[in-house]
Amino acid sequence: MNGLRTLGILLLAAGAVTTLCGQDQEEAGRILGIWVTEEGKARVEITRCGEQFCGTIIWLKEPVKEGKPVVDDKNPDLNLRDRPVLGMKLLWGFAFDGDGEYSDGEVYDAESGNTYKATMEFADEKTLDLRGYVLIPLFGRTSRWTRYEGKP
Repeated sequence: MNGLRTLGILLLAAGAVTTLCGQDQEEAGRILGIWVTEEGKARVEITRCGEQFCGTIIWLKEPVKEGKPVVDDKNPDLNLRDRPVLGMKLLWGFAFDGDGEYSDGEVYDAESGNTYKATMEFADEKTLDLRGYVLIPLFGRTSRWTRYEGKP
């Protein structure tokens, strides 16, 4: 009888852990979707990249410059300066920490060619704060993105 009770307790505990993990995954997935950058110059689709989250530019307000697609001409790697900005990954490595916070990521700024450490957190359901920084978050800048509600 003790063996059955122990087995029952173990099964209940395993079920509770699975439920909590499922809730964490659901909460972490709130960030998935399309976001409009602060100035409205781009739309970024945030997806899962394995266990982490990343973001790719899927729309640009001005995708063409001088009759050609906008390229990553400020990139410090000369071999990447001809790659199109449209379709480029600019967020990667974000892990969900709970309470609507994502950390340990990096963000690439195509306008300067710089890469920064970054965190993201929800201001509310439709607003995401992306903070890029050098060394520690105190030395950084926050950009407020809004969830895109239109058709992709």
